[in-house]
Amino acid sequence: MADATSPRRAGELIARLDLTNLGDDCREADVAALCERAETPFGPVAAICIWPDFVAFARRELSGRIKVATVVNFPLGGADVDATLAETRKAVSDGADEIDLVVAYDRVATDPGFVEAQVRTIKAACGPARLKTILETGRLYDEATIRAACRAALAGGADFLKTSTGKVEVNATPASATILLEEIAKAGGTVGFKPAGGIRTFEDADGYMRLAETICGLDYPTPERFRLGASGVLADLLAVAGGTERPGGKAGY
Repeated sequence: MADATSPRRAGELIARLDLTNLGDDCREADVAALCERAETPFGPVAAICIWPDFVAFARRELSGRIKVATVVNFPLGGADVDATLAETRKAVSDGADEIDLVVAYDRVATDPGFVEAQVRTIKAACGPARLKTILETGRLYDEATIRAACRAALAGGADFLKTSTGKVEVNATPASATILLEEIAKAGGTVGFKPAGGIRTFEDADGYMRLAETICGLDYPTPERFRLGASGVLADLLAVAGGTERPGGKAGY
């Protein structure tokens, strides 16, 4: 529950938010509205996350304080590396600061080496952009497979491990987040972490940041290493930060 320290914490969470619109009906006007929302009264969010078609537009709209993230191989995580390379190169050329790649998660159980090679190939095409790898943990089903996905992505050079696309039945959960953070800690604690999907309230967001602090250390979840993938949670964070009436946790991804 929110308490006297919550407004400060809500402000910290806003600064770590990847404000997202990956709706199938997203249009340029929606991206313009997202860019406007991203500059909040309590400071800017960390990034907006949008479809590749809107990267160049968003780059022009934003002040430069807010990063532009986009998705590739999304949402199904196929195995066509050449197509994903083309998507990545175009996004980087258009001005993307961060690439959120859905790995070929269906291959993890039988061929984790494919995923490692896929990540390494896309990472090489990112240039200055950072690579977040979406593992789709809700489709990996067991701990051993989730850990294998983490290790493949880390071995391939991922800059972030991200739980989910937000497009399946089970997205971020504390259990899956714990596994990703444990693997990040084992690898030295420098790779970033991004839970995504199902983050609806201040308490949800705060819970993931506390988990990151517990597993990887209090100094770990900086905005460069910890992100929250969500859309509607911003309204609740703004209410807590400003001490105003909360909207009731009705947000979605």
